[in-house]
Amino acid sequence: LPAHFMHSEGNFQFYDPVSKILFSGDMGASLVDHDQAAKPVTDFDDHVITMAGFHRRYMISNKICRFWVNMVRQLDVEMIVPQHGCRFEGKVMVNRFLDWIENLQCGVDIMTQENYRVP
Repeated sequence: LPAHFMHSEGNFQFYDPVSKILFSGDMGASLVDHDQAAKPVTDFDDHVITMAGFHRRYMISNKICRFWVNMVRQLDVEMIVPQHGCRFEGKVMVNRFLDWIENLQCGVDIMTQENYRVP
């Protein structure tokens, strides 16, 4: 699946329609320790803190995130498995993640002139 600018321009992801697993690369990545990464997300609100900084910094824009969410919602996804951190199991957790990333201001959306000033 195309995943352009998430976070590299030529990025792609894999979806297995038999297992209904979306292998999402960096989309959904979380910064957690090794033991926690082996477990699925059980408390989405608590988990957001482990994803927010990375996604705000490395996803290019909310526009791109929305395009991606629109594409993913057309698939029958039971699990999103990022390459770093915890996986999202079940429709409820998958949809919680999609709702969150669809509305996240990130990348160029949050840049201001203050980010581009002479030190």
